[in-house]
Amino acid sequence: MKILFSICALLTTSVDAFVIQPPQSFVTSTTARQQQLPSSSSTQLHMIAKTVKRVKDSILSKERSREDLKIGIAGFYDRSSQLWEDVWGEHMHHGYYIPEDRTDHVQAQIDLIDEVLKWADVDPSKPPTKVVDVGCGIGGSSRHIAAKYGCSAQGITLSPYQANRGNELAQEQGLADQASFQVADALDMPFDDNTFDLIWSLESGEHMPDKKKFVNELFRVATPGGRIIVVTWCHRDLEEGETSLTRKEERLLAKINRAYYLPRWCSVDDYVALMKEQGATDIRREDWSYIIAPFWKAVIKSSLNFRSVVGLAKSGFSTQRGAYAMFLMLRGFNKGLIKFGLLTCTKPEDK
Repeated sequence: MKILFSICALLTTSVDAFVIQPPQSFVTSTTARQQQLPSSSSTQLHMIAKTVKRVKDSILSKERSREDLKIGIAGFYDRSSQLWEDVWGEHMHHGYYIPEDRTDHVQAQIDLIDEVLKWADVDPSKPPTKVVDVGCGIGGSSRHIAAKYGCSAQGITLSPYQANRGNELAQEQGLADQASFQVADALDMPFDDNTFDLIWSLESGEHMPDKKKFVNELFRVATPGGRIIVVTWCHRDLEEGETSLTRKEERLLAKINRAYYLPRWCSVDDYVALMKEQGATDIRREDWSYIIAPFWKAVIKSSLNFRSVVGLAKSGFSTQRGAYAMFLMLRGFNKGLIKFGLLTCTKPEDK
């Protein structure tokens, strides 16, 4: 979950670094209007009402609309991605911790990509030719895969900053002719049917408000026989006889959702069912929660210092709520509610 790490990056950086200044033209025009129009009590009341509603929704962990999620996700990553890159580098995802005491965290992130590809049976002797990275961050996975296989890669993200930075890094790394990035919605991708022979989604599925549409889009843009890989945060599978999570579990996830701009969660079982609806073949799944667990400690440790505490005190409610939600994530993880799920399958040849 990329937002979790971005919160940590925000905490390890001076608050001054993410104060956003409005354009001068906006300041000038706003000042002029303020000189022309006296402050209105109705306007003030409206602002107070909006603030009260926001606080109430947050306390009640109210679920956000799809549009609110898109705006919130894009804005958060626009603000935080540079800070994450400064602290942790170009890969905005967990690491592969076998052995579990390894401390080379950046290499562990790269190893996660390679180990997932190996697990999914992506054959080096028959490498992919066209890859799409759905929820690409600043493009670390896309560029790694493009360099590894000599293929082309296209990444999509809701964040304009991430897309621009991804293209800058591709240019710097000599991969501009292989890897490119753009702003696009994963639920409505700007690609033709049957375009990519490798679909890659690493820690972005949890942001999708409509999981069925998400999976349908992955299959739509995949070539017949193409490989689909989804690595995502899920809630636990339901036990036999259960029809839903417990109320306590639902409340915990709702608090996390509010802090991290997430919709309702689903299970790995739910993803398998959606893939079966598409006629997928060779469906496989695995739980790698134990493999990535040490990365949490490393990320949180990076933010536990005096500078971070001072920054948190000054950072505002959203960042403070996000920092608190890190511990809610850990609680859910330790209780077996939250899982790091791997899924892979192939699109049927006749579709």
